[in-house]
Amino acid sequence: MSHSNWGNYPITDATEHRFQPGMNPSELNGYWIPRGMGRCYGDSSLGDSMLSILPLNRFLAFDETTGLLKAEAGVTYADLLETFVPKGWFPPVTPGTKFVSLGGAIASDVHGKNHHKEGSLSSHVRSFELLLADGRILHCSPTENAQLFEATLGGMGLTGMVLNVTLQMKPIETSLIALHSIKARNLDELMDLFEQYNHVTYSVAWIDCLSKGNKMGRSHLTVGEHASLEQIAGTKHAQNPLKLPPKKAIPIPIYFPNFALNNLTIKTFNFLYYNRQFKKEKKSFVPYEGFFYPLDMLLDWNRIYGKRGFTQYQFVIPPENGREGMREIMTRIAQKGLGSFLAVLKTFGPQDSMMGFPTKGYTLALDFPITKKLFPFLDELDELVASYGGRIYLTKDVRMKPEMLEQTYPRLGEFKALLKELDPQQRIRSMQSERLRIHE
Repeated sequence: MSHSNWGNYPITDATEHRFQPGMNPSELNGYWIPRGMGRCYGDSSLGDSMLSILPLNRFLAFDETTGLLKAEAGVTYADLLETFVPKGWFPPVTPGTKFVSLGGAIASDVHGKNHHKEGSLSSHVRSFELLLADGRILHCSPTENAQLFEATLGGMGLTGMVLNVTLQMKPIETSLIALHSIKARNLDELMDLFEQYNHVTYSVAWIDCLSKGNKMGRSHLTVGEHASLEQIAGTKHAQNPLKLPPKKAIPIPIYFPNFALNNLTIKTFNFLYYNRQFKKEKKSFVPYEGFFYPLDMLLDWNRIYGKRGFTQYQFVIPPENGREGMREIMTRIAQKGLGSFLAVLKTFGPQDSMMGFPTKGYTLALDFPITKKLFPFLDELDELVASYGGRIYLTKDVRMKPEMLEQTYPRLGEFKALLKELDPQQRIRSMQSERLRIHE
């Protein structure tokens, strides 16, 4: 059966098994990799054989006083939000889509708009149970099997299959976000604004990546906090402060033709998006849905890129090289005419886990349709990212060379040695891990 991840590239014929309690993965034929919702962009949850964690979808325990939650790994962020927002609790870290499983979130050590303040998911996971390749189940925490705990968070599913997770949730008083949106004329002004609003919990910027000259990097910076009861007192929201946002989604029923997404349509979108806010600054209260998960409003939005598929290129550059590095990379992208209608800039705090992507600095994510000239160009960008001391996000990667991984992930040797010790036959493999020669 054909399988692909969110980028619709690559497409591979593989067998997907549904995990059942008591199942021993050592009985599977050949190599295998755990798989959740398939929302990674590249090939990290694709392999000869895939073991789906989605049947593990139960909440196991919740302490309404402390917010400590135990749930199976197939529970999704959508499940978390629908169940716990009305109770006054929110996930401590959330990626840009709610259609991600907890097991997949651990494999990616997901980060959100609050990494500079509150770190990755690994900062809030208290423990998990891990099924190894040989069928053993180990309890992992910062104090028990600590090295394996750290390696699994961000380990792309290569250490084993997470069965359940104990996670610290975050208390909230309302389901709204107190939003502050500021227009920036160019990249320098945007970087100044990031520094000015570094104290705010959530921050993210949309960038017009095709703008040039003194407009290069023109953008909207959006910062926000969970709104308090005091803030919404006297407004229409006060009657039901923890109300879930309405379920509104526009389906994308077909794949767009490849020519539909081109420089002209991207430039038009960027112009309209930048000018949708007339004032320099705007403050409002908005449902969390539109702030954290804007693209979830379009079901199957990946079809916009056509059947050729697409990839997201996300990198991080240390703060001391942030302005120069971002300026040079964005200049290259604009000159090449490889625009992205989704170009998102955030800030990171220190690295959280062994193979975790975030490290202190600036991170930019861009979507590109798959074309013949794309991968050679991204190889050029890789060299720039490495020269500035940065790295590429494995969850979004579909084409990075193993030399780039070796150069930019300093604890890769430790990770490889642990995998060899855990799984001497190295039966847990993905298309990505083989491409990056992680098993050598």
